[in-house]
Amino acid sequence: MKRAVYLVTPALLTLAGPALASGGGEEGGSSSLLFSVLNFVLILGVIFYFARKPVAEYLEQRRQGIQRSLEDSAKLLSDAEAKLQDWNDRAGRLDAELSEIRATSRRIAEEEREEILAQARANAERIQKDARVAVDQELLRARRVLAEEAGELAIDLAARLLADQVTDDDQQRLFDEFLSRVEAGANGSGSGR
Repeated sequence: MKRAVYLVTPALLTLAGPALASGGGEEGGSSSLLFSVLNFVLILGVIFYFARKPVAEYLEQRRQGIQRSLEDSAKLLSDAEAKLQDWNDRAGRLDAELSEIRATSRRIAEEEREEILAQARANAERIQKDARVAVDQELLRARRVLAEEAGELAIDLAARLLADQVTDDDQQRLFDEFLSRVEAGANGSGSGR
């Protein structure tokens, strides 16, 4: 309502301006002033009469618009608070989920580490076993080679010793004994035929 008065007052003053200007030359300035004031009040009354309903409707529409805006704002605020609460809940759950993911990742990493260590231990044991077998086989081969070499060396050493210790007389005596054994064996086998 006050707003309508503020809007109508400048319009009335504009209309009353020519009436006041025309009364400045007469002697009856007070009656002219009274006439102008009455004219002004009359115009205000007419404007109030005709503008009351549209101004009231305007003000009511404005009030309803403000009320709707307040209601919409309250609803938006409520929605925003609900979304904020939802996001806070999600953030809380996210922290829990992150903790769970970290724990799961640690557990999986530990399991994989244990599995890798178990495989490495198994591989190390297999390699050690293979190395032992290879060493044992190499030792057996080396023993055989050493035994063969030792045998050959023993034969060579015995041959040298015999060659060094047996004289020509010993050789002749051994040859004669060998021949007599061969002849005795030949005579014994010839009579058995």
